[in-house]
Order: sequence, then structure tokens, then C-alpha cells
Amino acid sequence: MAFSKEARRAKIRTRIRASVKGTAQRPRLSVFRSNKQIYAQIIDDQKGVTLASASSMVMKDAQSVAKLDQAKLVGKTIAERAQAAGINEVVFDRGGYLYHGRVKSLAEAAREAGLKF
Repeated sequence: MAFSKEARRAKIRTRIRASVKGTAQRPRLSVFRSNKQIYAQIIDDQKGVTLASASSMVMKDAQSVAKLDQAKLVGKTIAERAQAAGINEVVFDRGGYLYHGRVKSLAEAAREAGLKF
């Protein structure tokens, strides 16, 4: 019996979240991508609070570039906002997506901007 894409991603996401937990010292960098946009949040799972967020939807620069470049802009922005909030280290939650393409470029841009994970 074949799973749909959504069901397959949900299973993978559940497995990832079993081992990846965000704390106050190392919050979780969660990534969500739709067909047109990409979103990133830094979450403290113990308190259930979003500490910083960035998305290509609200960034004017991101609307006029390719999706891979959008992800780089979002990665750089989330790293800057995290450092402004006093966060230097995170755990990476790829959200059931493969570490490839837009997810990978977001992660690499966040690393280059000074975020450690």
C-alpha cells in the first residue's frame, strides 16, 4: 500500500521530532516550505514559544528572485533575528523534507550568518 506524499512526510516528521527537541539553551530551527514560499521559526519547545521567525512571504527582496535564493535570504534573516534575540546555537528540524535544495540552502545561509547547529 503506497502512502501519499503528505502521509509519508508526516511519518518522517514524527520520527525527526522524537529526537529533535528545542530547549532554552538550544531552541529548534523549524523549516516549512510550500510550493511558492519558505518559512523558518526558532522555537523553545519547553515553553511552547516562537522566539524568532522569518519567511519569504513578507520579505520584499525575496519576491523577485528564484526560490533557491529566497531560501538563502530567509536563512540569513533568521540567523540575524536569532542573534538579536541572544540565540547562537539551535537544533535543525528539517520538517520531514530531504536535506536538499531549498532546505539545504536555508541551513547553509543560516550557518554562514553565524548560527551554529
